Amino acid sequence: MKIASISYRGGILFLWVLFFTLAKTQHVFAQPSAWKAPAFVDTIRNPVPFSGPEMEDAKKIYNTTCWTCHGMDGKGTGPASVAINPKPADHTSQAVQSESDGALFWKISVGKGNMQPYRTLLTVKQRWALVNFIRTFSNTSNKSKLSQAQE
Repeated sequence: MKIASISYRGGILFLWVLFFTLAKTQHVFAQPSAWKAPAFVDTIRNPVPFSGPEMEDAKKIYNTTCWTCHGMDGKGTGPASVAINPKPADHTSQAVQSESDGALFWKISVGKGNMQPYRTLLTVKQRWALVNFIRTFSNTSNKSKLSQAQE
């Protein structure tokens, strides 16, 4: 009878530990719906022109690296997006297009969740060019202000 009592208590204790561990883990992996960049990055200007060889390079990078999640049309519906939660950003959306160039550059650089950080995989110039390429998904041609001024 003592053994059954110990096993019962051990089982209850195990279930409580498991419950709290899963609850804590769920909290750690839960991601907020909005991914906000730090405010200071909004003041950083994009030094890369909106056209030229950098844009061609950015298109190649996007079409080999980013499309699997974000889709060729930028809508966040690439083939890998089916298994990703939260879903990849829709680069055509007003939410993405209204972000500053600095915020997009920061997000590309640091990554989050399933999106890896690209700061060590892409050069600074390549990341800024990707920001410009993401702008091409806008219906209103929302080019970066600095890039517009350079044209």
